This record gives sequence, structure tokens and C-alpha cells, in this order.
Amino acid sequence: MNAAVVCLLALGSFGLGYVVYSRLLARRVFDLRDDEPVPARELEDGVDFVPTERHVLLGHHFASIAGAAPIIGPAIAVVWGWVPALLWVVLGTVFMGAAHDFGTLVLSLRHRARASAASPQRSSAPGPGRSSCW
Repeated sequence: MNAAVVCLLALGSFGLGYVVYSRLLARRVFDLRDDEPVPARELEDGVDFVPTERHVLLGHHFASIAGAAPIIGPAIAVVWGWVPALLWVVLGTVFMGAAHDFGTLVLSLRHRARASAASPQRSSAPGPGRSSCW
């Protein structure tokens, strides 16, 4: 198979995951609404909380999601070959990494921009709340 075709299929998978899977997560799992208050507007101070355009946020998210794939992908390729490595990078990014990061962002959004480790401290018993920060 031509490398260009493989790249186009991978990019198409990312695009499909962005359009379809993110919409499913937003509507059915996290129940996001357009009128939901966001910390960038509620706490706007011009320094830490600044409303930002969507394409800038997409760039930040893309930069942070690319963490484990470049590290684990080549190790998988050495042991099992390029097909499992490519599947790990593409499917792992869409179904594990992006879903995890999206959930963390929603959790932060709903708890006034607090870090994800601080949210369980406020909403659970003292033991689990403390263990989330370790």
C-alpha cells in the first residue's frame, strides 16, 4: 500500500473522530450545552482567563494529545511491525487520548477551571480526594 494512502486514511480517521466521536461525547456523555457558562467568560481577567478562538484551542489540544503516541508507537513498531503501531497511534489518539483530554477539560470547565486533581477533593470523601493528588 502506498504511504500517501496510509497517511490520508490516518488523517481521515482523525477528521472522522473529531467530527463524529467528539460530537457523540459532547452530546450524550458530557451533555454539553451552548449556554453553559465557561471560566474564560465568568472569570475573565485578561491574564489567566481570556476568551480564545476555537482554532487556537484546537492547536493547544492537538499539541497536548500527541504525548504517548510518538513514544510508544515506535516501540510497538519494533516488536510487532508498522500496522499495530499505526493502529495504536490513530485509534489510541482518537478513542483514548482525545476522549480522556476532552473529559478532563469538561471536568475543569464545570469546576471553575480547577485542575482535575482538585475536583475529586471537593466532591468525594477525604480518602479518595487526597489520593487523587498523589
